[in-house]
Amino acid sequence: MSTIPSSTNGPTNAASQRHIGVVGVSPEGAAVFYTQLFHHASRKLTPHQQPRVTVHTEPLAGYLDAIRKNDWHTVGRLLRRSADLLARCGAEFCVTPDNIVQHASHLAEAGSPLPWLSMTDLVANAVVRDGRKTVGVIGTKMVTSSSIYQTPLGMRGVHVLPPQDSEADQLDQIIFGELLYGHIRPESRQAILQIIANLASRGCEAVILACSEAPLVVTSENSPIPVYDATDLLAEGAIRRAMPPG
Repeated sequence: MSTIPSSTNGPTNAASQRHIGVVGVSPEGAAVFYTQLFHHASRKLTPHQQPRVTVHTEPLAGYLDAIRKNDWHTVGRLLRRSADLLARCGAEFCVTPDNIVQHASHLAEAGSPLPWLSMTDLVANAVVRDGRKTVGVIGTKMVTSSSIYQTPLGMRGVHVLPPQDSEADQLDQIIFGELLYGHIRPESRQAILQIIANLASRGCEAVILACSEAPLVVTSENSPIPVYDATDLLAEGAIRRAMPPG
C-alpha cells in the first residue's frame, strides 16, 4: 500500500495561506483555470503555503442569454453575485478566467467587497515584456473585435490583429458549439491552428489565446507562433499575489 510522503516544512500555518476566489462562467473554462492555478502553486509554493481556493459559478445559460442580448449590466450583476458569495467564504481577492465577460468587469468591480485581479493587464504586461509589436488574438468575435485587448495593448504601443471576418465566424461556431462543452472535432482543431498560421502570415509575432477553453486545442507545442495563454497568465498572477511575503 502506498503512503503519503511526509512534509519537511512544518505544520500548516493558516495565516500564511491566502484565499483566492474564482468567478467561473464557463464550467470547462473554470476547470482549465483551476488546473493551471495549482500547476503554478506546486512550482512556486510549498504544500503548506498553497492557497485556499473557492470557485463559484452561476448557471451558464444566464450569462449566455445576457451576452446574446448585449446586456452587460446583467453580466456584471452575475459576476458580482459570485464575488459577494466568495467574500462570504473568506476569499481575499477574486479572478475570472473568462475573456468575454471582461466587457462587464468594471461593472462587477464597482463597490465589490473583493479586489479583482485583471487578466487583460497581465496579458498586456507579458506581451510588452517580451518586446512584441504585433500580436494576433483568438477567441469569440465579441472578444477579438472589441477593445478588451486592443485598449491595454494599444496604449502600450502593441498592434492587436483580429482574425478575418470569415475566420471569426468559424471561431464563434467552434467555441460556442464545441469548446464550451469540453469537446473538439479534429477538423475544428485544424481550423483553429490554420487561423493562427494565417495570423502569422499577416505579420503577427505571437497569438493571445483569449478563450478560457482554448488551451484544450492550442499549446506552445502545436502553435506555429508563440502563445500567450490568457488563462494561464491569470493563474500565474493569482498565485504570485497569493504568495506569502518575504
